[in-house]
Amino acid sequence: MTAKTVLVIGGILGALSVGIGAFGAHGLEATLSANGRLETFETGVKYQFYHTFALILLGIIMLNIQSNYFNYASICFIIGIAIFSGSLYTLSLTNMTWLGAITPIGGLSLILGWVFLVLGVYKNA
Repeated sequence: MTAKTVLVIGGILGALSVGIGAFGAHGLEATLSANGRLETFETGVKYQFYHTFALILLGIIMLNIQSNYFNYASICFIIGIAIFSGSLYTLSLTNMTWLGAITPIGGLSLILGWVFLVLGVYKNA
């Protein structure tokens, strides 16, 4: 994955974070409150935002340092955001509790993203 691709995806995910957060706070508040999932939805938005910033930082690093570890980290962050935050959004809207079993897979992917980021810096900087 190129630095440009990572930065573009990071920008898109950042815009989506703002949009999803605002839509949840205003357009979905009644549904989220009725399902008792407002905090769950907010957790999804927070983790999407945190890892979007990590992805953008990673893209900036990749402008100067090439490493397979950084490629792996970017892939893990993208997959982690999709699975972790995506499962929390879906759980919040549908109240399908079995989706909670999928969320840790996304969390593990996010953790691996951080591990690969550290490895890339340690081995290449």
